[in-house]
Amino acid sequence: MILAIDIGNTTVALGGIKDGRVCFVAHMDTVRTRTAAEYRAEMDRIFSRRRNPERKVWFEGAVLTSVVPQLTGALAVCARHYTGKDPVIVGPDIRTGLTMGVPDPSAVGKDRIADAAYAAANYPLPVITVDLGTATTFNVVDENRVFRGGVICPGLSTGLRALGDRCAQLPQIHLARPRHAIGTTTQECMLSGSVMGTAVLLDGMAARIEEELGSSATLVLTGGLAKYVAPLCRHPLTYDPELMLKGLALLYEMNSRPARRGDSRRLHPSRREDQPRGGRQMKRRTAG
Repeated sequence: MILAIDIGNTTVALGGIKDGRVCFVAHMDTVRTRTAAEYRAEMDRIFSRRRNPERKVWFEGAVLTSVVPQLTGALAVCARHYTGKDPVIVGPDIRTGLTMGVPDPSAVGKDRIADAAYAAANYPLPVITVDLGTATTFNVVDENRVFRGGVICPGLSTGLRALGDRCAQLPQIHLARPRHAIGTTTQECMLSGSVMGTAVLLDGMAARIEEELGSSATLVLTGGLAKYVAPLCRHPLTYDPELMLKGLALLYEMNSRPARRGDSRRLHPSRREDQPRGGRQMKRRTAG
């Protein structure tokens, strides 16, 4: 089993992946002042709640991606503790199966690379991935497996919190799926603008990206907030909540042994059927 660690701005996601299948997922808070020992203690508690806690947890290797540089070293130490070797750390120099078509590949978020690499290997090309978390990030991979760039927007919950913090008469509200575009209360108006507004953003940006590519594209949604937005989108899409962790496992496989010709396609061949593996396809639907 491979240990995948995704250090995000809000949470640290842990995943156990075996033979391309996600066996477990757990989350820890992202606390920039925590030490390796503190994170390891929490990981010990998480692993002790497994189905067979009497058996010592063991991983054959680990892969790590981080958008919080202050924590990269601490979580790498934790990965070495559980595997006995250095983790594969996602960066601009690792093999991804992609050609980077941007002027500064080192500036691309490491989480975006993992999303794009897995989507390019497992979904019809061109493909657009959208990760809805603290930020909403789009990645675009064209029909030649070239990473063309993407879009970065404020995240859904980030925008809602900003409204509550900065507007004296607007409350902090809990996320939910709005039933109508036209709200009749302050809370309904905020949910419509934030959640349905994000769905409209996704539909509109996907259409603009397709115009620039000159062809239709596969749209894949992931991230902790995608479950609120996906049912409201009108563009056909696939919801793949484990895209990031599966992408990390793919990158581990590609970088933990000598390169082979066509390696990424051999490990995870592109799939052309209507229902790609590992995701849930959603039909075109109207919002409201």
